[in-house]
Amino acid sequence: MDIRVNSNSLPRSSDPVASGDDATTSSNLLHGLNDKPALHTCFLLGIQHCMLSVGGLIGVPLILANEICMPYSEVGYTGRALILNSLFFVFGLMTFLQTTFGTRLPILQGASFTFLPPALALLSLPQNQCPNGPVNDTGHGGSLLYNDTDGALVDGSELWMRRMRQIQGALAVASIVEVILGACGAIGYIMKFIGPLTITTAITLVGISLFNSASGTASTHWGIAFLTIAILVILSQYLRNFEMPCPLYTREKGCHVSGTQFLKLFSVFITVIVAWMVCWALTISGSLPNDPLEYGYAARTDIRISVLNNSPWFRIPYPGQWGVPVVTAAGVVGMLTAVLSGIVGSVGDYYACAQLCSAPPLPKHALNRGITVEGIGCVLAGLIGTGCGTTSYAENIAAIGITRVASRRVLQAAGITFFIFGMLGKVGAVFVLIPDPILGGLFFVTFGMIVSIGLANLKHVDLTSTRNLFVFGFSIFSGMSIPLWLARNRDAINTGSEEADQILNVLIGTPNILGGVIAAFLDNTLPGSQEERGINSWSSDISSRRDVKGCDKSCYDLPFSTNWRYSHHIPILPEYDQKQRKKRSEIHRF
Repeated sequence: MDIRVNSNSLPRSSDPVASGDDATTSSNLLHGLNDKPALHTCFLLGIQHCMLSVGGLIGVPLILANEICMPYSEVGYTGRALILNSLFFVFGLMTFLQTTFGTRLPILQGASFTFLPPALALLSLPQNQCPNGPVNDTGHGGSLLYNDTDGALVDGSELWMRRMRQIQGALAVASIVEVILGACGAIGYIMKFIGPLTITTAITLVGISLFNSASGTASTHWGIAFLTIAILVILSQYLRNFEMPCPLYTREKGCHVSGTQFLKLFSVFITVIVAWMVCWALTISGSLPNDPLEYGYAARTDIRISVLNNSPWFRIPYPGQWGVPVVTAAGVVGMLTAVLSGIVGSVGDYYACAQLCSAPPLPKHALNRGITVEGIGCVLAGLIGTGCGTTSYAENIAAIGITRVASRRVLQAAGITFFIFGMLGKVGAVFVLIPDPILGGLFFVTFGMIVSIGLANLKHVDLTSTRNLFVFGFSIFSGMSIPLWLARNRDAINTGSEEADQILNVLIGTPNILGGVIAAFLDNTLPGSQEERGINSWSSDISSRRDVKGCDKSCYDLPFSTNWRYSHHIPILPEYDQKQRKKRSEIHRF
């Protein structure tokens, strides 16, 4: 019989962790993983998550625009808006699928910058070089024409769509590998070699490696960035226990006033609105410069207004909207490195999210499902043409620690919101208008949370052991220093094969991949007991953890029963069964 725990139940006094750290942590959650807040609350919190992820989403089309030869004209601005709408559409859909049928954790799916290096390498090939400018011809209904590298005369739209189709084909084909790895259970098998030291290193390096992004975005106007940080810290930390009187109506009590933790619940939403209003006031008063090269220009609220103007009111993105994708061997091999690095990063995000939600670490079947769904998302992103694949967004996972809302319903609402925005171009483009320094301020808080989440896993490890100190310290230092050196010496790796160079540059140049691999190798080869490595403590935590919201391994079960006769033989289908836990220990063991 399938045993499920009601989301409102409390742990019994006999539960191993009822009075431990996990219970303490989870008791601070306003909404647990299985909780179902009111519909309007879900969508408001979902929009809050959308705001937090916009910085990463808009970065992709802005970076790709120049490389795919998108002109700075009406055609180019419209193209940027269309790509952005496609991003919203795909990642909204995949967020809903991931939270419903994938890991079922509250994880937002978004654009991954990991896919940009191979895409830029593909676009740097001679046949993809951009022409100097349009020729003196006004054919095609008056649009400017360009002499492309193959000698063909094309208009501005075809100019960038040709190059986008090459990225599409490489991404779609390479992502099939991710689907296969997840569906056949290979990811779950690999995870039995992953212990708390490896997870700690991988997650910590995710946060540390993002400091350039945070500081670079915030430095566009430090005043606005610090204002954003101050408001967010005050609302989410200093006022976290403040209950705001709020008029409510229920059938039982009728109209009454009740205290709600509104400020903490919507801390990110309120912060963005207030900081945005300050930027708007400074913009209309002329306090911010009009010159893009001057300090503070990025704080203006009107610098991306063209994206809003050029976005269509209603449009449904579809596969092949830029033409038939083109597949090349070099592109597929390059994108495959990005796919593999994305898998490693997502696995770390899954564990971080589970910990923040006070949920048990993922059983293998949930892990396999998550990677399978992400692979499907990358294939879909390639077919539709977003310019990059999908991955878990670490900043949105960190937002759970700030807002203390871990309900999957909220992220499902965020996915639906993004999906709708992808079809309502004018509405979705509003998010693009959020000034960069506001996003930079948010990143300071959320990225710092990621580092803390990673380090929290060290509680399982014997930190008096010089072996463990060496593994962790060496892995962290290597994961930070070697990618930094490689970034300053782009030509250092020269094997004679362009594809091999590209693979090595991506794998060695990604901090969490390099550090995680080093930590996993050392942790599995250096002599050390299970107790010393933290495996016993971690395994005990996995098998016994249940928070005060009543979340056990059943939280990873699909919304429909898969307790079929042979389901435990299919890597993505087994479900939690209390009575048969011992019989299926191989399925649930890490």
